[in-house]
Amino acid sequence: MQAALRILDAELTAMTAGLAASGDPDSAIAGYRRFGELIDATPSLRAYQSDTMDRFVTVAAELLAERVGLSPGDPEPQIAAAALLGLWRVQFQSLRRHLATTSDPAKLHNEVTTDVRRAARLIENGLTSSWPS
Repeated sequence: MQAALRILDAELTAMTAGLAASGDPDSAIAGYRRFGELIDATPSLRAYQSDTMDRFVTVAAELLAERVGLSPGDPEPQIAAAALLGLWRVQFQSLRRHLATTSDPAKLHNEVTTDVRRAARLIENGLTSSWPS
């Protein structure tokens, strides 16, 4: 979990640093929004994104299974891999949501990080014990 969170944070830090360094965060944010809209509007791009994520889940399941002596097709490595890689989807969706409301890169970083950590906490603690009350 911590390795996935470090990778996600590094990606988010690079993205928000790029926004801050752009000199025109509003224009840079508009570019990110257009890119997200392009993916949403293009079935082949959505399919490619989904296929890529499926391949990542397969590789992650293989690595996780090897670490604990299970088969990659066993339920535990499959769901663990899907859950960990689901954090990237959470980060992407959070970015899209928060880009609509802020042009402050530091605030964006904090809000997205909070969302990703909430999702990670749910994975770590289990589905039944982490729902907000």
